[in-house]
Amino acid sequence: MTVKLTHPEWNQEIGGLEVAEAFAAQIKGKTVLITGISPSSIGSSISLSIASQSPALLILASRTLSKLSEVASTITSSYPHVSVCTVPLDLMSQSSIEASAAAVTKLTSTLDIVINNAGLMTQTRQLTAENIEGQFGANHIGHFLFTNLLMPLILAAAKINPPGATRIINLTSLGHRLSPIRFHDVNLEGKEVPPEELFPGELPAMFQATGEDGYNGYIAYGQAKTANILFSVSLTEKLKKEGVVSYAVHPGCLSRDLDADGEEAIRKTSPFWKNHDQGAATILVAAFDPVLNKPQGILLHDCQIMDPAPHATDSKIAERLWALSESLVAREFKL
Repeated sequence: MTVKLTHPEWNQEIGGLEVAEAFAAQIKGKTVLITGISPSSIGSSISLSIASQSPALLILASRTLSKLSEVASTITSSYPHVSVCTVPLDLMSQSSIEASAAAVTKLTSTLDIVINNAGLMTQTRQLTAENIEGQFGANHIGHFLFTNLLMPLILAAAKINPPGATRIINLTSLGHRLSPIRFHDVNLEGKEVPPEELFPGELPAMFQATGEDGYNGYIAYGQAKTANILFSVSLTEKLKKEGVVSYAVHPGCLSRDLDADGEEAIRKTSPFWKNHDQGAATILVAAFDPVLNKPQGILLHDCQIMDPAPHATDSKIAERLWALSESLVAREFKL
């Protein structure tokens, strides 16, 4: 898809601080929530970049309080005029997510921007407290529940913002191409799945191997990253009439949670690896570029719009995923 953003000249090398400066007017006075915060990470770079342009309030949500506090202290030291609050959030536990959403509601009555940055990538099977496969559970289901619980705050912001300036940003990956949603085997337990739920073609051997229990961490990751894009598809479709839009972002390749084989395979297709400031840049474009107030495209990469794999944009699949997600959190969200 060809969409001319405010800065069509930006590419993989631009940094988040420079992007934030360019969108200073869109950031100033906003209340922004970011998940997945730790020192020397893309989450801290996103936070610092936004803090540089005087938001009204930054809410940082993550699992480890000591890491949250360290990032908050760095922001306060660099930008003492910015209000920063921290909230514990464990995306592997729905009870923790509910408590976190309740805590956020006590901090603010509006949320202008929600950036769902937290993520899990693992080659070893992990399960959430509700026995959902960990990558799908944390990367998608956790954020699905958290975002929907915060929806009253998001909709309140939309009532006072220009249409489309209130946004929900979901981090994804080009790794979404590895797998559609496996509705017949969402926990990757080796169950039979129909062809449309498999990678359309022949995967490299490392992406085909499974353990005795049917688990392949790369495929689980691909499914979760597909879910992140489909979540944005659903959110925009359901909320655009309310003035809320959602975009998914591939921040670029950063060597996080990869084993040697995985890093080698990805470097063959993505030789340029970003630092954390560069990784933050596209997220900030998705969150603040005023051109994107009007829904257009769904996935950003290297600060521009790009087309995802077809299995990540189908509105019927998105609606099916929404229904599955509601069943896994035992709640219905009428948007």
